[in-house]
Amino acid sequence: MNNKINQAIFLLLCFTFLGLISCNPKTQTDELATTDKQAQAASSTPQTKPTQPPPSQLFPITKNGKEGFIDRTGKVFIQPQYDLALAFSEGLALVNTNSKWGYINPMGKIVIKPQFEEASIFSEELAAVKTGSKWGYINETGKIVIKPQFLEVEDFSEGLAAVKIGNKWGYINPKGEVVIKPNYDEVSPFSEGLAAVKIGNKWGHIEPTGKVVVKVIFDDNSVFSEGLASVKIGNKWAFIDRSGKVIIKPIFDETSIFSEGLASVKIGNKWGFTNRKGLVTIKPIFDEVNVFSEGLATVKIGNKWGFIDKTGKIVIKPQFDEADAFTDGLATVASNDGKVGYIDKTGKFVWQPTN
Repeated sequence: MNNKINQAIFLLLCFTFLGLISCNPKTQTDELATTDKQAQAASSTPQTKPTQPPPSQLFPITKNGKEGFIDRTGKVFIQPQYDLALAFSEGLALVNTNSKWGYINPMGKIVIKPQFEEASIFSEELAAVKTGSKWGYINETGKIVIKPQFLEVEDFSEGLAAVKIGNKWGYINPKGEVVIKPNYDEVSPFSEGLAAVKIGNKWGHIEPTGKVVVKVIFDDNSVFSEGLASVKIGNKWAFIDRSGKVIIKPIFDETSIFSEGLASVKIGNKWGFTNRKGLVTIKPIFDEVNVFSEGLATVKIGNKWGFIDKTGKIVIKPQFDEADAFTDGLATVASNDGKVGYIDKTGKFVWQPTN
């Protein structure tokens, strides 16, 4: 688990977990390009509109090669009819039809017709879309508010979005104005008022004015979460505070971000969890882990995934080929043959794995 995974995990927690689709910290757009290539021919089935009000949360599912949405009880609310569908964000879900991306509302109505080669979820009322070879941003009506002009982009976070101009990264505001010049080789979104930036082969953190507040001296790092960020010093990982002061010494082989008071850490070839004092409270006995979400964390023993609580007790035994974190009471699980389902916190399926 490295810096890229750390940043990805944070974004997933901020924007909700999107099934088993992961995010690259430089830009969410790389994987959207991948999923775009995987899109199948559009369904000829007419769109089915739900008649009842939408539930508070909907979850994407796949059935017979098409994707739709269920509620938290496992009841189909939007019939599977899309080639690809991502979780709802800010009231809209990104869907793919005929290799084009558009957006639907929770009633299943298309509000922004599928027309983009690639696109991202809505974040802070804007979504990144690709036209030709350039990226820009639309608002929730589908109007282009920042014209396509960037080579790569990230979602807006804390009022700013990272964009690539030439071969360097900088940041723009919602008006599309460059407010932090493109001086960086790699960047992260802003988190807790700071963003990780790379110059050459070293990392530090800047504030929204572009001022460096954590010196660019680390070999790798993560975004800030719960007031701390993990940093690599030589071949070991430590944790620093917002001033750059080392709070937990560099004793770990790999780390993740803090979530719900704990951070996953690797010691030797096994993973456990540390608290903010640097005390390992859950012994490193797992082959892989994820961060805590809704009181539980996914852990891998051998080649199967299960879930533990904050005492380290296994509450859902390792039995899944893949598993994602809990969000809104459900967790995505998958099998090696590509079937995806949902379980509740007792481990009971509310949607049996399908593909």
